[in-house]
Amino acid sequence: MLQDNYVVGVDIGGTHISACIIDTKQWNIYLENVARNHVFSQGDAKTILQTWASAIRDIIATSPAPIQFIGIAMPGPFDYENGISKIQGQSKYDNLYNKDVKTLLAEELGLPPTSIHFINDAAAFLQGEIFVQNLQTNKRILGITLGTGLGSAVWNQGEKAFDAALWNSPYEDCIFEEFLVTRWFIKRFKEVAGKDVTGLKDILDHHRETEEFQIIKDEYAKHLFDFMQFFAEKHSAEIFIVGGNIAKALPIFIGDRKEFERFQIYTAILGEKAAMIGAASIFN
Repeated sequence: MLQDNYVVGVDIGGTHISACIIDTKQWNIYLENVARNHVFSQGDAKTILQTWASAIRDIIATSPAPIQFIGIAMPGPFDYENGISKIQGQSKYDNLYNKDVKTLLAEELGLPPTSIHFINDAAAFLQGEIFVQNLQTNKRILGITLGTGLGSAVWNQGEKAFDAALWNSPYEDCIFEEFLVTRWFIKRFKEVAGKDVTGLKDILDHHRETEEFQIIKDEYAKHLFDFMQFFAEKHSAEIFIVGGNIAKALPIFIGDRKEFERFQIYTAILGEKAAMIGAASIFN
């Protein structure tokens, strides 16, 4: 009998592709095996697609059963329904702009285009975490990723998660993203302490006990609360999953602040696996 619980989950970023076999009965990665390729995203379309296809073929070869479906987490802007790239002017994938990526990739793989489905990468992260943390009995969950950029996504019970695209929402004298990502820590610590740092980890490793850190700790907590409150009011939900590199330090910023108690906050547990599992869960 044909087994249909094995799906390829793929995460495509600006410089990489990761692919694995997801067992959708257990919501885990088959044999914990992940195929990864470096991607030169400013290359020509043919080379990019061949690099993607190579990683996907390598992982399909490890499947214990025939593969019928491939779910791909892809950064935006992208026409996810039709598989057409709208990425332009972001120093990545310019040569895929307005191309039918779904059909072209299917040709590289020798599969029908109907076997390939796309989902926004922030939405895939959220969906993957929800299924693995067994939170899908909730009506609505909001997802935030904090790292080099600010990601936001919404999941409604029984529906595919979608990109909330709140990164450029107006905040103070700029937009929310500029107050919540790695570059904010670098810029703000320089302003407060007069010292150059490489990011939050550098600050925590070498300056955590300083008065300057206490200042930026309080400021960051305020920015994060303001964003979560804005997000919660916009989409009428109080449950969050927070991921990304900065989320690892979340207890440091919000652990002693009572205003965050109005939210139900889960920390992401999957790391890079989240987007691949979320992409595979499209077919659930």
